[in-house]
Amino acid sequence: MLLVLGVAGYGYAEATRAPVVRRATFTLPDLPPGTAPIRILLMADMHAQGPDMPTARLERIVGQANALHPDIIVLAGDFIGNNVVATRRYDEAAAIAPLAGLRAKEGVFAVLGNNDRPDGAAAMAALRAAGINVLEKRAVQLGPIVLGGLRTRFGSTVRRILARSGARIVISHSPDGFASLPPGIDLMLAGHTHCGQIVLPLVGPLATGSEFGSRYLCGVTVENGRALVVTGGLGTSQVPFRIGAPPDMWLIELRPRPPQALPTLVRRG
Repeated sequence: MLLVLGVAGYGYAEATRAPVVRRATFTLPDLPPGTAPIRILLMADMHAQGPDMPTARLERIVGQANALHPDIIVLAGDFIGNNVVATRRYDEAAAIAPLAGLRAKEGVFAVLGNNDRPDGAAAMAALRAAGINVLEKRAVQLGPIVLGGLRTRFGSTVRRILARSGARIVISHSPDGFASLPPGIDLMLAGHTHCGQIVLPLVGPLATGSEFGSRYLCGVTVENGRALVVTGGLGTSQVPFRIGAPPDMWLIELRPRPPQALPTLVRRG
């Protein structure tokens, strides 16, 4: 019994710790030469609920995010909690309201996740009320960056992205679409997997939430000259514990690719 309580206490402490800030730098072929570095902060899976993600904790995370001074903030869905043992549940307006404090030079952009209700109408309304741009089936031009968002299938979203010139970036809640990403997309940003949330020694993740298992579970993947970044997210799903997969956010720096340079990923950490 003491062992079980100890593991549960450790898992809860890990779930409620300050998020780890992970970093990666990419060179992208579609950024014009001489473009100043662009810093994108990727956040996902807030799962606002008690006991692990109350309003006060999310407000602290917002302060941590702002202190990084990103140019763009992207939120890759799942704002609503789904823990079976939640001590408090928030509606969409209360769950998303703390995110109104996020600040980025070029704005804050979001897509919905699978837990943000079937039609997502209330979540989209709450995001807009918080001053956050919703990119459901939309693409926007931010200088040399084209940013598009989707929840599940590519379809018209990718067509809208490919119709614009610049470094093309897709935000998706799930990383699974990366396997069928069409040519012309430079980078995909996603969440959903929680990096496994509970990852045990010798066993690995108890669940991945992905049809590809651990292939796109966590961190940076580079395939066919394009890149995917999957954040472990901030909150928890089903149970308020994390083991071996601490909450995190990714600060991603984009630079133009020098002529004849081969590596896509310059640095990660």
